[in-house]
Amino acid sequence: MKLVPSLDLQAGRSRLVFWPGAATGQGTPTDRPERIARHFVEQGAMLLHLVDIDGAQRGAPANTEAIQRVAREVAVPLQLAGGVDGPSQIELAFACGATRVVVPLWAVAESDETLRECMRAAGDWLAIGLDGRPERLAEFPWQRGPAPSWQQVVARLAGAGVRRLVISHWRTEELDDLMATLRGRDVEVQLAGGVTDASLLPRLEAAGVSALIVGESLFNGSIDYSAAPALLGGATSPGYTA
Repeated sequence: MKLVPSLDLQAGRSRLVFWPGAATGQGTPTDRPERIARHFVEQGAMLLHLVDIDGAQRGAPANTEAIQRVAREVAVPLQLAGGVDGPSQIELAFACGATRVVVPLWAVAESDETLRECMRAAGDWLAIGLDGRPERLAEFPWQRGPAPSWQQVVARLAGAGVRRLVISHWRTEELDDLMATLRGRDVEVQLAGGVTDASLLPRLEAAGVSALIVGESLFNGSIDYSAAPALLGGATSPGYTA
């Protein structure tokens, strides 16, 4: 399992100020995304996850200049979420330096055509973002019939050729059932957030999770990025092999 640093982009900056030397009082705090990105890449990261907060509100990538700065600063894949709701937004994301995209389930939930267009635009670099809470699936205003089960949603996406899922708001106590639903499918599972204690990493790895996307826990020091490999079986780097 790989540990993937996540940066929230807002108004061209990182939403959270990063101070790698806070524990010792050394170093300089920064909210420059490209500087934060460089720090984690120097620590071994081989994939970065960027969340365009403004883009999520507007329905299209908004922090394009910040993404460009990160892309110029580091030579690793950049996975963008937020505001990537269709093929035209995917093309804009790629144009400004992202190399992977996360399209929310609701954007393709009832349109096979939109899903196909997103897959044509992104190819193998498409991920679908899912909310891991079953009640959220039931609450979605489905127009084509009753709410599908989690299993039905996963089966539809996998059957259409989606090979990567990014699951947020997942619950530790439901992890085994969640992964059992995905077992036997050619689908890579990335979990987003939900971990504040590094001791949970081996359990996620044993469950079959491919990657854990972590933001605030890295910024506040709850998880030491450089120490993660020691907790993961056979890993030589907490990064992500493209």
